[in-house]
Parts: sequence; C-alpha cells; structure tokens
Amino acid sequence: MDIGKLGVWFFLDTMATTDAVAFVQRLEALGYPALWLPEAVGREAFAQAGVVLGRTERIVIATGIANIWARDPVAMAAGQKTLAEASGGRFLLGIGVSHAPLVEGVRGHAYRRPLTAMREYLARMETSPFMAVGPSEPPPTVIGAIRPKMIALAGERTQGVHTYFVPPEHTARTRAALPNDRWICVAQAVILETDAGRARTAARQYMRTYVPTLANYTENLRDLGWGDADFADGCSDRLVDAIVAWGEEDAISARFRAHVAAGATHVCFLPIRSDGVPLPDMRALEAFSSLRL
Repeated sequence: MDIGKLGVWFFLDTMATTDAVAFVQRLEALGYPALWLPEAVGREAFAQAGVVLGRTERIVIATGIANIWARDPVAMAAGQKTLAEASGGRFLLGIGVSHAPLVEGVRGHAYRRPLTAMREYLARMETSPFMAVGPSEPPPTVIGAIRPKMIALAGERTQGVHTYFVPPEHTARTRAALPNDRWICVAQAVILETDAGRARTAARQYMRTYVPTLANYTENLRDLGWGDADFADGCSDRLVDAIVAWGEEDAISARFRAHVAAGATHVCFLPIRSDGVPLPDMRALEAFSSLRL
C-alpha cells in the first residue's frame, strides 16, 4: 500500500452522504493518495468507508481511528478484510482506545487499563476466524497512539502509529521510539488564513474539543513542556500556533516538512475554514494538492 507523503483527514459527518462522496471523488481527482476518517458519535466508520470506497477508484481510505470499544476484535478483523478485499487493497485500518468520556459516557463500557485492552485486542484480531475470500495481501493496521507505551506497542505489533494533535517535536520522539520501517502518520490541522486574529479564533474553536477536556492530549502536551497557563482561556497563542499551522501556503508547507524531517512517513492535514463553518476548506485542498514533501 502506498499512501504517499501527504493526505487528508476530515469528518465527513458534516456533509450529507451524497456531498461526502462528491468530496472524496474531488480529493481523488486532485491526486490525494489517502483520506483519513475518524469515528466518534456520528457515522459508523466501516459503513462510511465502504460507501466511499465503492464510489472511488484509487484513493486509500483510512480510519483515524476506529474505536475498539465499538466492535469486538472478530468484527474489527472481519470488517478490515472485507473492505480490503472489496476495494483491491485500498483500506487502511487505524484503531484506537479513544477516551474515557466517549467510552464510558457514550458507549457504557469501562475505560480501564487501555494499554492492556489494546494488547489483548490485537492478539484476538490476529487469531480471529474469517471464512470468506480475503484480500490478496494482509491489510495493514496502525494504532492511534501519542503516549510512549502505546507507541511502543504499535511498533511491536502493527505497521505503525497514527498521531493526532501533536507538534513536530512529538513526531521526533515517536520516530526515536519506533523501528525504522514503521509508519508515522501524523494529523496536522491547518488554516489557510494570514490574519492572526481570525486564524487563532478558528484554531481555538477546533482545539477546545481536546484541551483541556481530554486527558490523553493534555498530559501528552505536559510531557512536551506545556503547562496550565498554556491550557487556560482557550490555550495560549504559543500553544495554538504549535498545534495548528496557519498563515500563507509557505508557512503551512513548512510545518508539513517539519513533521517529515522529524521522521513522519505521512502527514494528513485537516483543512479548517477560518470562518468557523464545519466544512473542508477547498482552497487549502487545492493549494496543497501538488505539494511534494
């Protein structure tokens, strides 16, 4: 599987299905090799992936991430093989443990020992029965991971990691912790906007979902040297600028290249609009479609 150096990450939940399919077809026409789809409280990840895989020809569809609490390991492995075989090897499975509010508050599971849960889940996936025609090659799996122990597990048991809400220095730490042949697929939020006020306002609207609300992201940033003052009042300008790349095309391209220089094998970017509308910024998608990293 070749997912290239630069892909796209976006919630298609903000669009009707017909519009979402047209959007993915447009990405394919622009030449993007991969689109990453999250799973939260909207569309089911495999059903959505199946819809867009069936209406495209070349683009890889990746889950970033499929929640392990949403389906048992047998169902996860079967879904992965079904989509990989049906699409001719265009499905990349990213799985993760998600976060306590989504696991306990929404799904009703006990969010305990997530590292152990993931280790046991992978073992059961590997031994799951699949009595159907499968893909011609074993489909790849990556783990959504930002903390050291989960990153280490990904390096031991999967093709690599999908990281999210991280600056390039985290990418460098991740590269140092993984074997050289493992993938690091980094999600990077971008806002193609040169007005600092507009850009940071939109960035803070995006970031408030994650910090300080979700402990995994907050604690990861603490390990990188950020503190309470950076998390207060919608996050400091310095933290906003570290997490969301904004400005002209050259400034955003420099952030992509910083991740690659730090060891990322793939960067998937979130094209956020500066006006707050929860739709992808097509200007950014068109601007970076010819960028080579």
